[in-house]
Amino acid sequence: MINRERYIEKIRPFYESDLIKVITGIRRCGKSVVLEQVKNELAAHGKKIIHLNFELRSVSSKITDDEELINYIEEKIKARPDGKWYIFLDEVQSVKNWNLACKSLRLGNTSIFITGSNSKLLSKEFTKELSGRYVSFTIRPFVYKEIQEYAAELGKEVSINDYLIYGGFPKRFEFPDRESMLRYLNDLDQTIVLNDIINRYKIRKEEIFTKLVDFVLVSNARIFSSNSVHNYLKSQKIECSVNTVMKYLDYLEEAYVIRKIPQYSTKAKKRLDFYTKLYDEDVAFNSIRQTNGRFDLTHNLENTVYNELVFMGYSLNVLNIDGKEIDFLASKNNKEYLVQVAYSVAEDSTYEREFAPFAAADNSRKKILITNDENDFSTSTVQHIRLKDFLLMKDLEG
Repeated sequence: MINRERYIEKIRPFYESDLIKVITGIRRCGKSVVLEQVKNELAAHGKKIIHLNFELRSVSSKITDDEELINYIEEKIKARPDGKWYIFLDEVQSVKNWNLACKSLRLGNTSIFITGSNSKLLSKEFTKELSGRYVSFTIRPFVYKEIQEYAAELGKEVSINDYLIYGGFPKRFEFPDRESMLRYLNDLDQTIVLNDIINRYKIRKEEIFTKLVDFVLVSNARIFSSNSVHNYLKSQKIECSVNTVMKYLDYLEEAYVIRKIPQYSTKAKKRLDFYTKLYDEDVAFNSIRQTNGRFDLTHNLENTVYNELVFMGYSLNVLNIDGKEIDFLASKNNKEYLVQVAYSVAEDSTYEREFAPFAAADNSRKKILITNDENDFSTSTVQHIRLKDFLLMKDLEG
């Protein structure tokens, strides 16, 4: 497995800190691998390690609550009490009162690292206990640069088109054929929806929730409001309140299935939080719901650019300029960029549609257009970046 240095470099400054290092992210995005790589780095420097993976039945059956976890670790420490211990707890949310155990263990000469698949690890019910005692890091599926590195390790080739359709869940690249890969992605989708959401939140209206999930995940890279989702369900003869829709969308976000970015209006000079743009954590969630091989490459491409920009470290908003939408207002290191995304601007109508919002904006920010076209459509005020070049860039400066 490739070294995911982009994430590890953010965790490394906290190795010796008594803050609890919380590593979160969607199921099967590679959290355990990052945890293992951090552990190996510390072990290579002779550090004393305790590692418990609660996805293993041999571990979860013996350690079920905070008392059992504390007793187990304290016994290990007593055997070699000199010096600091580094404690790694993988998928710790399965332990009852895990937060109380971490709160207690961090008072000793320890450095604690934990992973979990649900951002409830960082919700109000837990941050009340961990307040001021944790630092969090979110791991995501592979971006294209990581895919290329892993594919080389596996002796495979992965095209950009494959990435736009099936995304970056690391495990999928290990399967020998498309059928096996699709079975894995569909099973993963079912596990996340059923185990990580329906069971966790005890959703009783499973059919309504499933309909909402299907609608949202094939509607990625679009402006949404809770009312618009509610109206769709109503058009399908499904009775569901707006409050329930809001709650279900929150569940999807808490399980890292979707991401929301707000719209910023230059006219109102404020964020329009009631209108947000939704992106799938991985475009595979869209593609496995398509039929007859008619994949939504247009919206998946924008979703992919979103994922890449987040990986590059940009904060993102949708920018609304007098009713004209620019896909991303990207900010990092006190620099801002206006970024438009299209599959192609070869047709005159598409070219005019994508460039019109740029014309409405002043030139105080760099303007960037990203498309899958081979031809260069740059102008005196807009830099056109081909998708295949963008996917290999470290940031928007190159």
